[in-house]
Amino acid sequence: MAGHDHSHGSHGHSHGSHSHAGHGGGGHSHAPKHFGTAFALGIALNTVFVVVEAGYGYAANAMSLVADAGHNLSDVLGLLAAWIASVLVRRQRTARFTYGMRGSSILAALFNAVFLLIAMGAVIWEAILRLIHPEPVAGVTVMVVAAIGILVNGLTAWLFVSGAKDDINIRGAFLHMAADAAVSAGVVVAGLVIWATGLAWMDPAVSLVVAALVVWATWGLLRDSVAMSLDAVPPQISPQAVEGFLRERPGVADLHDLHIWPMSTTSVALTAHLVMVQGHPGNGFLVETCEGLRERFGIGHATLQIEEAGGPDCRLAGACAA
Repeated sequence: MAGHDHSHGSHGHSHGSHSHAGHGGGGHSHAPKHFGTAFALGIALNTVFVVVEAGYGYAANAMSLVADAGHNLSDVLGLLAAWIASVLVRRQRTARFTYGMRGSSILAALFNAVFLLIAMGAVIWEAILRLIHPEPVAGVTVMVVAAIGILVNGLTAWLFVSGAKDDINIRGAFLHMAADAAVSAGVVVAGLVIWATGLAWMDPAVSLVVAALVVWATWGLLRDSVAMSLDAVPPQISPQAVEGFLRERPGVADLHDLHIWPMSTTSVALTAHLVMVQGHPGNGFLVETCEGLRERFGIGHATLQIEEAGGPDCRLAGACAA
């Protein structure tokens, strides 16, 4: 789609090319994978487990089980939000949503992080109260139920492991499940100690440790999702390297108004104004440049505006100097 006329009347300039070359066909370097089955199975397993764990937790007076059940409930909601986002991200663009609903995956990751931190705040509060006023706990029940949790959470985490590296939305689901498996292992240890020694304070103490681990694991997800929602350059991309690549393209005398931002948790967009010595370089230059951006940096949606060197100054050059 190279060669569209790009005219900004409000800024008083009209330049030769507005190119989207390189994002048709295989243009997006990390197309989101389908995880519908993983989400459905994970939500079903964890919903059943939440009911079982909460019931036995109250019956056994085990705060660690109740805390873990609350955490698992937040994961069910998080998985649901991530699943909805993974569906919305595939919807076609409209006149109003010109990028489609891709940004929903970023919102889902942010929701996951915030909701999980709120849930852990409630767990920490209740655990502190239990430390002040310890109550007897059925250690064997704690061990058995938590052991089941290791299996449920471990299996669910495994369902998302293949997408955890490339998609922060899927990584959020994976981290929650992996953390839950580790948490359940800690609860098993607490149950064993309570059963062997009768130290009831071990139950809320483990709850605090569990909450601290979950907050630590969630912090990176919160940081990345907030950065994405603010259109920050993805951490795996060096803006300086991208600028260097564009400046080294043949015929480029200067560039300005360079922007790089995530459109979703798996796709990245770029816009830049290239000042060319000999005017418009042709569609071949645009295609090669966009292909280079895609292959070297994973930027699948590049929009390049061409400006002639020596022509009228672009008003954006001063306001958004690269």
